[in-house]
Amino acid sequence: MAGKLILVPTPIGNLGDISPRAAETLAAADFIAAEDTRVTGKLLNHLGIRKSMVIYHRHNADTAGPAVLRRLEAGETCALVTDAGTPAISDPGEDLVALCAAAGIPVESIPGPCALTVALSVSGLPTARFVFEGFLPTNKKNRRSRLAALAAEERTIVLYEAPHKLQDTLEDLKETMGADRRIAVCRELSKLHEEVWRGTLDGASRQWPEPRGEYVLVLDGKAPEEAEPDEDGAMERLRQLREEGHSLKEASAMAAEQFGLRKRDLYQRALEEL
Repeated sequence: MAGKLILVPTPIGNLGDISPRAAETLAAADFIAAEDTRVTGKLLNHLGIRKSMVIYHRHNADTAGPAVLRRLEAGETCALVTDAGTPAISDPGEDLVALCAAAGIPVESIPGPCALTVALSVSGLPTARFVFEGFLPTNKKNRRSRLAALAAEERTIVLYEAPHKLQDTLEDLKETMGADRRIAVCRELSKLHEEVWRGTLDGASRQWPEPRGEYVLVLDGKAPEEAEPDEDGAMERLRQLREEGHSLKEASAMAAEQFGLRKRDLYQRALEEL
């Protein structure tokens, strides 16, 4: 009987954020697939857990993934962790999940810490609709292409960025999206020096001369363009209302409200055309 893969979120900074269920899963698993065994080892020591670990990260996924899969097919249970946050979110764990899905191996995910949702929730920007872009491409051509597409995005945008690239990214965003675009820069979330800065891209590019820590950028989407009022549609609706027995004044008021027009203007046009 095949085993299963369990995605176990780990704290993004504060070890107190590990959940009892996550700790129990780590303790019960046959082995742990970790991005960095030194980082995961500190967490296991904090929890008082001793467990066999294998290394799984983006540089060895092609070989480590099939090796983990073989153990799962043999009936073992693997807990997959990343250094911080939820595995498979902007993380090579997604490839291991895909392998398991293709092989019919059960995959479970435990809810827990994720820098994406933490930053979004404290950003002060709209959260109902958003797009997660992870890290921007390092290739200049691909980066320009991605930024050009994001400039027209109306949903809130969430990005990850390393400290040594932050200043260049903020300048690129300002050039592409305009200096007045709102942004929340979230640094070291859940850690001792946690900071959330809110302002515009113009201010952000001057705020961080010597970036330190891990950053999540939350950008306001592009303001939707206002559609031109549909006067012809309003006139068609006015005619329908007149046929239903409404007076010209009543029909003008009702159609104007429905189509976002001034009642007086629509009434005047109706007098001229009807």
